[in-house]
Amino acid sequence: MMIEKVYCADVKPKMEGERVRLAGWVYRKREVGKKVFIVLRDSSGIMQTVFTKELSEEAYTKAKQVGIESSVIIEGVVKVDPRAPTGVEIQADKIEIIQNVEFFPITKDASDEFLLDVRHLHLHSPKVADIMKVKGTLMQAAREWLLQDGWYEVFPPILVTGAVEGGSTLFKLKYFDREAYLSQSAQLYLEAAIFGLEKVWSLTPSFRAEKSRTRRHLTEYWHLELEAAWMDLWDIMRVEEELVSYMVQRTLELRKKEIEGFRKDLTTLKNTEPPFPRISYDEAIDILQSKGVKIEWGEDMGADEERVLTEEFDRPFFVYGYPKHIKAFYMKEDPEDPRKVLAADMLAPEGYGEIIGGSQREDDYNKLVQRIIEEGMDPKNYEWYLDLRKYGSVPHSGFGLGLERLVTWVLKLDHIRWATLFPRTPSRIYP
Repeated sequence: MMIEKVYCADVKPKMEGERVRLAGWVYRKREVGKKVFIVLRDSSGIMQTVFTKELSEEAYTKAKQVGIESSVIIEGVVKVDPRAPTGVEIQADKIEIIQNVEFFPITKDASDEFLLDVRHLHLHSPKVADIMKVKGTLMQAAREWLLQDGWYEVFPPILVTGAVEGGSTLFKLKYFDREAYLSQSAQLYLEAAIFGLEKVWSLTPSFRAEKSRTRRHLTEYWHLELEAAWMDLWDIMRVEEELVSYMVQRTLELRKKEIEGFRKDLTTLKNTEPPFPRISYDEAIDILQSKGVKIEWGEDMGADEERVLTEEFDRPFFVYGYPKHIKAFYMKEDPEDPRKVLAADMLAPEGYGEIIGGSQREDDYNKLVQRIIEEGMDPKNYEWYLDLRKYGSVPHSGFGLGLERLVTWVLKLDHIRWATLFPRTPSRIYP
């Protein structure tokens, strides 16, 4: 009778003496004396298997021939052994080679650039798999919280006709007999959806034609965005901190082992509980200047400035009240200071900087038209968006969370490109 396949992680010490069948790939292999050790990996983890002539000469001979990353099915009996990587091993007497790999291109000394060149093979790595597990769990947690809090998921278009974050970073394409663009953000479409659903969210790819070559920029990334009617800036900041806190704490609960493979100190993650600290842009400039950073009021904060600022905090925090001229056209002017907008960014500690950008949206038709003109754009391209301010306009707010930036901070990755399956940067579109 065929033995049902089990995953590596399902094999426990209490199963000693049971016969099991595993399917996966050869992760490590070594020969010691008259034994062949194959460490098998699958999506759940690894398991050491041992082949000897005494158990099966045929299986032993095959095991000696099999190469790293070969796909195999192994059968044997569970035995407890503290020396094994997981405390148990399989005394194997059967191996079926699905495909034998004579030479796997990736070696332990492979450079980062080579790993990116063969990213399709780099995805074999358990380390990469752990990153993707954490990323998926963060989104699982986001969905849980959003469902509990009464938000509706919607599915906005990716092909668009106008800019959200500035025309200079648009990817242009030919759409039949006219021009169109790849979406920079779903925000404008989410704003339209709040008039029927009030609280909406989406997860979509966003595209930015930025030639930035920093450790936190991608030209294509996954964007978790929320928009809500009847919320001001302070309301939406509370939503942000509650959502991010739940995402981080839930992922810590479900993926602690994977996270600890990247960071030993979990303090800042455990500290991610609301309320998060809030400082004004003015206060942020004062802090930076006191630390010797050359920045003046009215200038935008880049990665270097944000890194210095994060040294003051042991958890995510907000910076709010930015100068109007450095922020997007749709942000609402601060009624108490027309030089500023009602905007706030959430920054991650430990030097990682901005992970969320949010604001209260401008709900006044005339002011929004004026801002579009000031930005050098044509109001005709935003007629449908301006209609939202003519037919039942209400105070509303929203934000966008860069999923890869959140993953990069949670796992303390040295570059955002490791946080996505196939990174897209100004210099990389392959594979």
